[in-house]
Amino acid sequence: YATCEMRPSSRIDTDKPQVTGQVLFRQYYSYGRLEAIFYLDGFPLDNNQSGRAVHIHELGDLSNGCDSTGGHYNPFSVNHPRHPGDFGNFFPKEGKIRKYKPNLSATMFGPYSIMGRSVVIHEQEDDMGKGNNKASLENGNAGKRLACCVIGICNKNLWEEKLPEATDKKKR
Repeated sequence: YATCEMRPSSRIDTDKPQVTGQVLFRQYYSYGRLEAIFYLDGFPLDNNQSGRAVHIHELGDLSNGCDSTGGHYNPFSVNHPRHPGDFGNFFPKEGKIRKYKPNLSATMFGPYSIMGRSVVIHEQEDDMGKGNNKASLENGNAGKRLACCVIGICNKNLWEEKLPEATDKKKR
């Protein structure tokens, strides 16, 4: 089990969404599939907003806000959106994201572990590599970094507490 305690970037303007919450991970064994819960608050309350891109970045360095987390975690040098930490777009409802995602390609084990790396929430929607420019193939043109956190080990309690709300179809 791992957790990432999301905090707004110290480098964004105060009029931007102040995103907080958690991204939780679970993986039972080294060759098993990674699961994640996205439990985030602080988005605008209107429900007509565009999606927000969420990605794993290379570094767990928050010394310069989310700007010091490096680029997308891309250990296999492939084009976006095939990086192991490209989670796609999330669409907040009533200012919140409550989402469970199974079968992720990232791992908590071995030489390609995401442990100690960061999760970054971007200001814009991910174009999924279809933007016809270099940035699209690197990061999906997802824009500024709104919030970020460093992935660390935790016990199962947080996961068990958040899973029911993240999997409740009425909330999504």
